Amino acid sequence: MNTQLPHHYREILVGLGENPEREGLLDTPKRAAKAMQYLCHGYQQSLEEIVNGALFASDNDEMVIVKDIELYSLCEHHLLPFIGKAHVAYIPTGKVLGLSKVARIVDMYARRLQIQENLTKQIADAIQQVTNAAGVAVVIEAKHMCMMMRGVEKQNSVMSSSVMLGAFRESCNTRHEFLQLIGRNK
Repeated sequence: MNTQLPHHYREILVGLGENPEREGLLDTPKRAAKAMQYLCHGYQQSLEEIVNGALFASDNDEMVIVKDIELYSLCEHHLLPFIGKAHVAYIPTGKVLGLSKVARIVDMYARRLQIQENLTKQIADAIQQVTNAAGVAVVIEAKHMCMMMRGVEKQNSVMSSSVMLGAFRESCNTRHEFLQLIGRNK
């Protein structure tokens, strides 16, 4: 663990007017530092490490979709969580990606300080880079604690973001099929 993080969390407690020597807070700086390192462990991962060669030859050239991949990230503006799900699709061109790798790619980028718009693009670009697909589509829907717990305090708002690459951008029919299959275009 980064030895400076617990010290900084202790200083935050003091800055908030708390007593870090209070029984309930004695180990809080260490626990908070450990939690933050876990929540941001995507910085210690690489795309190559995540994919680990899990690309398999396939004659399939039809849309592959992994939907409802839960994700947990931290807003880079307030360090508050946003929680939601990602829907990822690609059109293979000779190779398919191991199923769990799609979810692992989502997690790797989600486990960094983020804004949802960038997270969506990072996932799409990574899937494109790894698969060389004819097209990639990513839709993320998430609830942001920075909107729910502070500021405007809107409890039922959900942010949607999308990135369409290749065939999903160029073909209305392909995009429509994807959106219909994930239940977003009825």
